[in-house]
Amino acid sequence: MTHAAADDPATEAFVAHRNLLFTVAYEMLGSAADAEDVLQETWLRWIKVDLEQVRDQRAYLVRITTRQSLNRLRTVSRHRESYVGPWLPEPLLTTPDVAEDVELAESLSMAIMLVLETLSPTERAVFVLREAFDVSYEEIAAAVDKSTAAVRQIAHRARLHVDARRPRAVASPGETRAALESFRHALATGDLQGLLDVLAPDVVLVSDGGGVKQAALRPIVGADKVSRFIAGGSGKTAGVLTGDLITVNGNLALALRVDGELDGILALRVEDARVTGLYYVRNPAKLTRVDSEIPLTLL
Repeated sequence: MTHAAADDPATEAFVAHRNLLFTVAYEMLGSAADAEDVLQETWLRWIKVDLEQVRDQRAYLVRITTRQSLNRLRTVSRHRESYVGPWLPEPLLTTPDVAEDVELAESLSMAIMLVLETLSPTERAVFVLREAFDVSYEEIAAAVDKSTAAVRQIAHRARLHVDARRPRAVASPGETRAALESFRHALATGDLQGLLDVLAPDVVLVSDGGGVKQAALRPIVGADKVSRFIAGGSGKTAGVLTGDLITVNGNLALALRVDGELDGILALRVEDARVTGLYYVRNPAKLTRVDSEIPLTLL
């Protein structure tokens, strides 16, 4: 950015709120690549705005980002219907402050992001803006072109939908780490009983290979089936399988490597010290944002 650009009020405002806008777009889309495209579209519209007519620049930028995200979400939703196997959000390597923000970390977790995929585009926009970013109903109404009363109803419906599917209790970082360590040890040693011990009876495994990498084409349910699938897959791996603890979407996860090469990101949902959800992203197109930290924020 040139010095002249840095002194431009429109540029300064956009840069000041960029991390927030990216977070909004990512939570609505589940894709960093799509979120970046939305930010580019937001910028192109923002530079045409008469700033003297804007009372709240942050709110105005969030409104533009929401509208562009909605347009993109309606398009990608149709594409995802033909996706090979289950579709999982793109994992992001996040900064330590994201993990320290409990509300942000929960809203970014693979479990919640996957639940958001079951909402309609408008429901998702309303839920994200209200629950994650505490945007007023009036501002949301302006962003989604609905009446305030309609937005309140949509928010209520979306909240009930998400609450019925969210984890029963958010595990502490210590509980999550302990479960991850137990899981990693059982995986490294091929200990089938060890896997069974750490998995909840009704555990669900969802794997995303995007038709490029081998993955289960449907969710696998039940500790016995999941443990055998994992043990069978690791047994067929040609090379040394290792797992490194990293922070993805504000939550601890495993970066699984074969002979040092990244094979996929495994996120876990932990409840009552047992693993109730496993989300394994192997699609190479979704593994480009785990080498450097991505700053996300609710502010």
